[in-house]
Amino acid sequence: MKTRITELLGCEYPIIQGGMAWVAEHTLAAAVTNAGGVGLIAGGNAPVDYLRDQIRQCREAVGDKPFGVNIMLMSPNAADLAQLVIDEGVRVVTTGAGNPGTYLPAWKDAGIRVIPVVPSVALAKRMERAGADAVVAEGTESGGHIGENTTMCLVPQVVDAVEIPVIAAGGIADGRGMAASFMLGAEGVQIGTRFLASEEAQIHPVFKELVIKAKDTDSIVTGRYTGHPCRNVKTKFAKKLAAGERDGSLSPEEFENLTVGALRRAVVEGDLESGSFLCGAIAGMVSEIKPCAEIVKEINDGAERLLSTDRY
Repeated sequence: MKTRITELLGCEYPIIQGGMAWVAEHTLAAAVTNAGGVGLIAGGNAPVDYLRDQIRQCREAVGDKPFGVNIMLMSPNAADLAQLVIDEGVRVVTTGAGNPGTYLPAWKDAGIRVIPVVPSVALAKRMERAGADAVVAEGTESGGHIGENTTMCLVPQVVDAVEIPVIAAGGIADGRGMAASFMLGAEGVQIGTRFLASEEAQIHPVFKELVIKAKDTDSIVTGRYTGHPCRNVKTKFAKKLAAGERDGSLSPEEFENLTVGALRRAVVEGDLESGSFLCGAIAGMVSEIKPCAEIVKEINDGAERLLSTDRY
């Protein structure tokens, strides 16, 4: 399946692995890239030396195949990471939690493909004017930090509003989701939750078990009153946060204090008592751990079969 995204990024399949903080490290990114997609390493709040090492290990594993780095612009060291991707010759950068306009000219001068993640039409248009190569239109079904618009509503509106390619994200875990995204006008998909249940994902076994055992009602959004809503697996800890938000027993400051380090506790320690297991609403459809190569091929082949029939 060839689209403007495969041409832009030089990948076999128009499938990008989400830049999930504490999850998207070099092993996972390399596995997705070697499977024909584009793997991403999460910058997050990572020290420069750590991220440099991650980039170099990924490059050693994939050779000339494309991979990228996700930079969270609200991170205190975003400027240092923005320079690092230039210094290390990274070919693809995705951004979230802010406006990358400050860094875009330097990235473009370095030949980097810049793909901001956007939750709205207005931001998509702004990113196109700033010189972005494509945008990821991410619906509220996604895990982690989210907007309010759904993928099905957001993607076609963004497609109609911009000329650059649009990548759909949020609630996509199989060929049906990819085919539906393409019918809405997307030319690629970004997938996170499905890769949590991959053999190469270096996350705690407790996290993987939560994903594959999740039902359709097992995700919950917390933190709206802090201005940073996140979708999580509905654990006892997540329900405690939601209850405190709902009844006012937790102030926004108390909420933030409880969640500092909670993602690391989930990913690294599998801590059900105080960890935030960020995960998309589509987890209820994920029931098996597989190698990234199988996941990527199944999603792409499934979409191709659907899009090649007369049913649409």
